[in-house]
Amino acid sequence: NGQVERMNRTIKDATVKRYHYDSHDKLRAHLADFVSAYNFGRRLKTLRGLTPYEAICKAWSAEPSRFRSNPLHQMPGPNI
Repeated sequence: NGQVERMNRTIKDATVKRYHYDSHDKLRAHLADFVSAYNFGRRLKTLRGLTPYEAICKAWSAEPSRFRSNPLHQMPGPNI
């Protein structure tokens, strides 16, 4: 899938190609921080200026029947 490959490249370019990690734990922590910042802070043209989180919230509000469970309960944040 082209979208998955592009996202993998985005993550790789922002992490392992830019930084040296002394341990796998540091890499894991940086990956978690990057993915969180991307999902909650990066506005994407393909989502018409929404962040991925905002797009999920909008889709859930419009058609909750498309989801097996409430995706908002899956998101990290103050509710955890």
